[in-house]
Amino acid sequence: MNEVMQVIRQHRSIRKFKNIPLTGEQIEAIVDAAQMAPTSAHMQPFSIIGVTDQELRKKIAVHSKNPSIEECGYFFIFCVDLHRMMLAAGPDQQEKMGRNLSFSYFYQTAVLSAALALQNANVTAESMGLGAVIIGGINEALPALDEWLDLPDFVIPLVGLAVGVPDEFPEQKPRLPRSAVFFENRYDPDLKAKVERYDREIEEYYDARTNNKQKATWSGKFIAMLDKDLPLGGYTEYVKSKGFDLK
Repeated sequence: MNEVMQVIRQHRSIRKFKNIPLTGEQIEAIVDAAQMAPTSAHMQPFSIIGVTDQELRKKIAVHSKNPSIEECGYFFIFCVDLHRMMLAAGPDQQEKMGRNLSFSYFYQTAVLSAALALQNANVTAESMGLGAVIIGGINEALPALDEWLDLPDFVIPLVGLAVGVPDEFPEQKPRLPRSAVFFENRYDPDLKAKVERYDREIEEYYDARTNNKQKATWSGKFIAMLDKDLPLGGYTEYVKSKGFDLK
């Protein structure tokens, strides 16, 4: 097993950090790695914002209910960015381009590109002995976050990445079995038994882990989340307000 595979297989989310800021060299290495992620048609439809303003980090942490944002060595925000590609176009071209960028195809492509960049950044941080946690909860700070970061149309903050020197080494959470994720030639029509076995494994994991023990299964958590009316319409309206009508 090579070093890259070892880093990937040892992944775990780190939420507690020592009070040590990242160096400029570490930040540059992480961003450079993110930029090397593949993107469709060389579109590169993402931006990364490093948040160094401690007051701003505190506001995002409070709104997101995630203290890691304030306590980590450096905090990155990964954004969809389809604004940049329009800058060299004239007003009429920008209007037509904006209409075309409203198709869900481009939004989906940009989200995927940002996700690939995020994973490159995460693996690079871990390869340097740093810890990291991906924070989707920054969306709890919308639409204020959009204003705090001064984001133009067609730029949407997707997820945060808190990076720093680890101050914990939590147990690694079990993944779904390969047979429940990887299929050849066709989707597996008989997954229920595999999911049930995994639910038992996750239940044992939550019961045995050192911190934050709980009584839960993988399926149970998502059934509880999705078997109710979710107040997510506001996010859809926010995405539309940024120029993505998602036709």
